[in-house]
Amino acid sequence: MEQNKNILVTIPLEPGQGELLRAAAPGCAFRFAQASVGKASFGELLPGEPLTQELADWADICLGNLPAKFLHGSEKLLWLQTNSAGVEEYVRPGVLGGNTLLTNATGAYGLAISEYMLGVLLELLKKLELYRDAQKQGTWESQGSVGSVYGATVLVLGMGDIGGEFGQRCKALGARVIGVRRSKRPCPDYADEVHTLEDLDELLPQADVVAVTLPGTEATRGLLGRERIARMKDGAVLLNVGRGYIVDTEALCDALESGKLAGAGLDVTDPEPLPADHRLWRIPTAVVTPHVSGFYHLKETHRRIVKIMAENLKRFFAGEPLKNQVDFSTGYRKLP
Repeated sequence: MEQNKNILVTIPLEPGQGELLRAAAPGCAFRFAQASVGKASFGELLPGEPLTQELADWADICLGNLPAKFLHGSEKLLWLQTNSAGVEEYVRPGVLGGNTLLTNATGAYGLAISEYMLGVLLELLKKLELYRDAQKQGTWESQGSVGSVYGATVLVLGMGDIGGEFGQRCKALGARVIGVRRSKRPCPDYADEVHTLEDLDELLPQADVVAVTLPGTEATRGLLGRERIARMKDGAVLLNVGRGYIVDTEALCDALESGKLAGAGLDVTDPEPLPADHRLWRIPTAVVTPHVSGFYHLKETHRRIVKIMAENLKRFFAGEPLKNQVDFSTGYRKLP
């Protein structure tokens, strides 16, 4: 393909990273939008211009999440490469043009989010969240028996980059790992079994830990409703880093308050942001974080995103298949 395209970059870039992208697409015009970095730690950033409709309309290619309000199904946009793994806002009808390619950042987040999941899981199994509460009260007393990853059955819903990395870490600590994915594929080395979602009701009562790493799609909305939470093993722990609406929040609160579940680690909630007066905040065995397990809080995640973008730029102009291309009908990455 001719390398004379307009490329809009909406993620923050440190010096040297802009040159990396330019080198992957020589002859193309680049513009950089101002990017929010929140409290993530960056050094010097390349300057950017305000993100406007004019700037969005200028682009043939966009590297980074462009708010859907700027898109309007434009046929000029040839390809959108997101900096996120989730792409639900872009697969809705009318957001992207019929011929626009969509790729996500699968492969960038597995390290950061799986370590977050393991950290929260250990916190809950060892009741560290309860000891933290006791510390604030100056209370010196045991919180009772604790659990272990060793010997636990860990059910991982979603066997992509994030779920796979988490499964590997649990297996290394001595867990029995059962994976659930949307289609039948070979069992990876770190898993003891792999099933499809059709078997979920049979698997839930076996699991000491249920970890949700699924993307947000209409097929996963409400997947863990009240009936399925009731099917979970007494004393199990639930982790959710997928999307909040995959889990019935009120049913989860009831299960935590009754002691049916021993704990929940949630980086996503429904609703999100979680209102300050929601009872979930006040449940002692719930660990809630404001959707921070990914983003750019770990610098390696940001480096991996830029690397994916540079590689896909090279592939695009070489006429090669892009990595992480999304299937609009499912919202998932296309299978190889």
